[in-house]
Amino acid sequence: MEHALQLEIVTPDKSVLSETVDFVSVPGSEGAFGVLPGHTPFLSALALGCLHYTTLSGETKYVAVNGGFAEVSHDVVRILADSAEKAEEIDMNRAEEAKKRAEDRLRDADRSEEINITRADAALKRALNRLSLKRFIR
Repeated sequence: MEHALQLEIVTPDKSVLSETVDFVSVPGSEGAFGVLPGHTPFLSALALGCLHYTTLSGETKYVAVNGGFAEVSHDVVRILADSAEKAEEIDMNRAEEAKKRAEDRLRDADRSEEINITRADAALKRALNRLSLKRFIR
């Protein structure tokens, strides 16, 4: 289709999304960037954040992403994310529980266990990203 983009979002576990869209905004590691049809090809690392896109019908949709890479080439935007979740599929109770578990681990962590602290901090950031996205689009 002329003047459109193909958006593909995949994680190591599954294909999250495959849709023809008008515009994509991606949370890059050096800042968010937008992609329109005809964009110059490039590759970027992803940051934890909110990806949003505009459907061909003009609706804006949101996806929580956590790290990975974005590739733009020939009107295709491929998101290879460590994890990704469509906003409408985010379970608020599950995200709140994950946030609480991570906060508890951080509070109770032995400061000599740097790996556990790093993992708990990453889990907390993922949970907060999911919660803020879900609250933002209500």
